[in-house]
Amino acid sequence: MIRTALTDLLGIDAPLVGFNRSPAVVAEVSKAGGLGVLAVSAYSPAELDAQLTWIEEQVQGSPYGVDLLVPGNTTAGDPSDLLASLRAQIPDQHREFIAGLLRRYDIPEEASAEGRVMSEFAANLDPSRVAPLLDVVFSHRIALFANALGVPPPEVVARARSAGVVVASLVGKPEHARRQLDTGVDVLVAQGTEAGGHTGTIASTVLTPEIVDLAGDVPVLAAGGIATGRQMAAALALGAAGVWCGSVWLSSHEDITPEVVKRKFLAATSSDTLRSTTRTGKPARQLRSSWHDEWERAGSPEPLPMPLQPLLVGEAWDRIDAAASAGHAKAAELESFFIGQVVGGFTELRPAGEIARSLVADCEKQIEVLAGLRH
Repeated sequence: MIRTALTDLLGIDAPLVGFNRSPAVVAEVSKAGGLGVLAVSAYSPAELDAQLTWIEEQVQGSPYGVDLLVPGNTTAGDPSDLLASLRAQIPDQHREFIAGLLRRYDIPEEASAEGRVMSEFAANLDPSRVAPLLDVVFSHRIALFANALGVPPPEVVARARSAGVVVASLVGKPEHARRQLDTGVDVLVAQGTEAGGHTGTIASTVLTPEIVDLAGDVPVLAAGGIATGRQMAAALALGAAGVWCGSVWLSSHEDITPEVVKRKFLAATSSDTLRSTTRTGKPARQLRSSWHDEWERAGSPEPLPMPLQPLLVGEAWDRIDAAASAGHAKAAELESFFIGQVVGGFTELRPAGEIARSLVADCEKQIEVLAGLRH
């Protein structure tokens, strides 16, 4: 068993945090001795309550956490009719670009489920929508609250502290870490550029020790480029108190990413990702596809800021997903999702619990190997 400041802080058996949007993945990581963390920004309050209740039934008292994306700067809307006011700010040029892209790839017009999800995600980025989600979060027995894309509001830190909940924040630069430490967070997550989703430009092996040196007694988790026990051991060697893994769960059976996208993951190399603003309006690492080629063509518009960009592209992605899952070859060319550079190591789909247990076991073996180098 690997004991660190993180395992002591959270009462978990292994210094492994598994971040995912799929409740089943979250539950399996916690059941395996790590800490599953659910991405909650795309849920309505009622949906979130149901999902957290289900997770608690599965983990039977084992700790778990949530991650809520609250960016510091977004386009503001009218709280009285938020989605309509935001959609009204999308330029016609961008609407016409998306319509033309879908026509060129012959993507069928179908009802939008993911478009609704993306609309919920975009709306939940507005400060007026955060409070109800926080009420749901703190009505459950979460062990950790993670804030992505910015410094958590002081009232959130105070609320978590009064509830005995650990507050974690993701950082991509030393200056980000300094601001988070001033806020009083309990854990820093040093997210290197290799990571999937919203990430910066500094590599994990450079960023992690920088953040560890700044953090003092505050535990630091390494994130980005970690999908094996050897990579987990390397993170601990850099001074991290544990690891925050996201992309690796996209190779699990429980993850809800469409199978057609998972097949593309299995065929990809570590060079097949890029940081792009074309999905959310902020730089996020994802699998490169024809979607990105279209945005890079001469005459294409610049992506919009968050949350306008997810509102613009949400229905398009639903149509692409539906068509690709039905065997539409051109839609499959466009298919993509957030993924880190570790995608090049994916060889098969496995149960999430098996992935978690092998990560920890292989890390322990690698630590023993390194200890054997001493004479």
